[in-house]
Amino acid sequence: MTVTKTQVNIPKYAFEQDPSTGNTVFRIKKNDSLVNYRKAEFLVPHRKDYYFMAFIKKGGGRHWIDMTSYTIKPNKFYFTIPEQVTLKEQATQITGVIICFTKDFLALDENHSLRKLPIIENPHHGHELDLTPKDIVFIEDILEKIYLEYNAKGEWQNNMLLAYMEVLLIYLSRLYTEQFSQPKESPDRQLLKKYLSHIEEAFSEFHEVAAYADLMNISAGHLSEFVKKQSGKPAIVHIHERLILEAKRMLLHSDDSIKEIAFQLGFEDASYFNKFFKRLTQQTPLQYRTAIREIYH
Repeated sequence: MTVTKTQVNIPKYAFEQDPSTGNTVFRIKKNDSLVNYRKAEFLVPHRKDYYFMAFIKKGGGRHWIDMTSYTIKPNKFYFTIPEQVTLKEQATQITGVIICFTKDFLALDENHSLRKLPIIENPHHGHELDLTPKDIVFIEDILEKIYLEYNAKGEWQNNMLLAYMEVLLIYLSRLYTEQFSQPKESPDRQLLKKYLSHIEEAFSEFHEVAAYADLMNISAGHLSEFVKKQSGKPAIVHIHERLILEAKRMLLHSDDSIKEIAFQLGFEDASYFNKFFKRLTQQTPLQYRTAIREIYH
């Protein structure tokens, strides 16, 4: 497994080419026995540079996504997107189907519509979808089609896989929208999504609304008005929430000092970072690190 280091000193696992098919952007696998993870992978926080999805038919287990622990349950659909921090707690006896794919696979979609789907953007930082019996029948059917195509090695294989995946991802996005209560799209909503996308790319560099307004070529007042209208939160709150999320990831999963974390998040003064963190969480960074690690352990 290829591992790289991120700016926050958390290992990042790269997508690996499937030796049996040679596919470098997509992989699907059926599991019907104990998952054989390397011992070194347990209790080690890491990120993936690819999308991961799993339909669990039977079995259980436990893992963490960011600061939330999940007990794996049967007849559920699990997913992560690049950069979420994952930690395995125990091996699991599962029956199900696992799909992994890269941003390059999504780029095969010339209309760029797939990357905008809720299940791909994951604006609510979700990880688990509930499935009805009807959902299970549909998902099992489309997964079987994807699995057969993947192993057929036919001409234009990635195009066929993309077509099947479009159906699956749209279906899952409907479930995501229903279960996470995502507001309906509108032109104003598109502006909000663009703003959130810029924050995701530059939260450690820019901490002020005006900086993002400049990136979007609109006034800070105009941006603030529309963000508040569409999300119900002031524009600055979205920046602060993203900074706090990353700070919590680092405090839990890395051994970097508070000063180092502050610097990596774009704070020149560690004392200001401490005040910022406490104001938003009612705990100092050190208090949070101590408390969350006690829960985790």
